[in-house]
Amino acid sequence: MLTSNPFAGLAASISPAVMQYYVILMVVLVVVGVFADVVHKGSAKYFFESWRKSKNKKGVKQLGGGELLSIAVQTAIVDVAASGEFCNPRRRISHLLGMYGFVLYVISTAVMVFDASAGAIWPQLWWLGGLMVCLGGYWFWFFIRVDVAAEGQSPFRFMKADLFVVSLVVSVTLGLIWAAAGGGAGVLFGLYILATTVLFGSVFWSKFAHMFYKPAAAFEKRVSRANGTAENLPTQTRDEPEQRQRHSMELLRNAPMNMGLGIKREAPRHY
Repeated sequence: MLTSNPFAGLAASISPAVMQYYVILMVVLVVVGVFADVVHKGSAKYFFESWRKSKNKKGVKQLGGGELLSIAVQTAIVDVAASGEFCNPRRRISHLLGMYGFVLYVISTAVMVFDASAGAIWPQLWWLGGLMVCLGGYWFWFFIRVDVAAEGQSPFRFMKADLFVVSLVVSVTLGLIWAAAGGGAGVLFGLYILATTVLFGSVFWSKFAHMFYKPAAAFEKRVSRANGTAENLPTQTRDEPEQRQRHSMELLRNAPMNMGLGIKREAPRHY
């Protein structure tokens, strides 16, 4: 089971070309959905405008090509590959499981659909990726979500913001169950295709597009720190009188940076 291509058995009832066109259609839906999401939210416009303002601002340090390359590498390694934005280690691990599992799952799916004779390694990677997605996704959904872990909401509560996670986990789970049951074009396969279509067809309404422009946001944030603009926010040091005066609350202008961190002594589970 773990070494056989689950999509190869569909050739008897569904043409391989149909499956290949379906994969291409899902890619097109993702591209169109991401583009529509970026235009609707004005993400690209915001980044370019912020970049232009930072370059034209007086007193801003102009970064050279080498410095920008270094920042890009840091962004790719820390913020993208290692999900450095997450301070909670459990949240980071679940995210990494889901992210790398999804990459393995999607790539191996495409390889097996377009090449029915692909080596046994691809079905194994498909199963590994799917199980990683399920482990990270269910762990996050039932135990790590803020509204469940900190606010006491039911883990079965569903909102529009949950569309990506739910459709992803449901699609992968149905795919694994379908493959474990022997594959073929049956009810399970139909449900699997339906859930997968919802996953890739709802990019405009879900958080799917975040994985594409979050790296750009992380890069822009690092650049703003390096050139001194700091996104027009106070820096993390109060050594300079000018920076202290920028604080919106006069009471806190001379307060120590570690003031109020007692809230981090224990997890917020007092619901």
